[in-house]
Amino acid sequence: MAPAADREGYWGPPTSTLEWCEENYAVSYYIAEFWNTVSNLIFILPPVYGAIQTYKDGLEKRYLAAYLCLTAVGLGSWCFHMTLKYEMQLLDELPMIYSCCVFVYCLYECFKYKNTVNYPLLFLLITYSFVVSIVYLNLKEPVFHQIMYGTLVSIIVLRSVYIVLWVYPWLRGLGYTSLTVFLMGFFLWNVDNIFCDKLRALREKMPPVVGAVTQFHAWWHILTGLGSYLHILL
Repeated sequence: MAPAADREGYWGPPTSTLEWCEENYAVSYYIAEFWNTVSNLIFILPPVYGAIQTYKDGLEKRYLAAYLCLTAVGLGSWCFHMTLKYEMQLLDELPMIYSCCVFVYCLYECFKYKNTVNYPLLFLLITYSFVVSIVYLNLKEPVFHQIMYGTLVSIIVLRSVYIVLWVYPWLRGLGYTSLTVFLMGFFLWNVDNIFCDKLRALREKMPPVVGAVTQFHAWWHILTGLGSYLHILL
């Protein structure tokens, strides 16, 4: 049963396996979680700009793929939070796995001397994506997705720290900024999950615009989107 603060809206009852702390249809009849939806612009606009610049500069296709994958995550997350439908949830969660695989590929290819393709690594990451997708589609367990996503993020973080510590130390500022921003987002994601009831009660006592600041899942989008964009620059 939906919490009392939730309302009925254009897309009907949620069918997703997850619902977040933002009150449903509180701002717009057509958008289930308004702030969680519009905050995805950080995943869409900067990566589109980055993809255009990458194409203009003639950089390798792996960087173009990284920007486009981040954009896909933003579009999928927009659709998920706007509708809270299971099919849209998959458009959010599965691209998170695929984009992280692209990031891993980019990081492990950063020392090569010419434009080549690492087919063994590519095969390994495609296999990982395929297996995770099949298992998740059958299991429908969000914790499984979070563990598989967290595994990829851990690999990305460890590889990035190695690069800025031992190979390109002049990039430490950018690397640590990206990591710090991402971890701040992860912290707020947990606060939003753990203290949801208290946050909803607090928002009932605050003006709507002020209460929007406490939408920590939206802040998770903003901070992780910015952190991911900075990481592609790295």
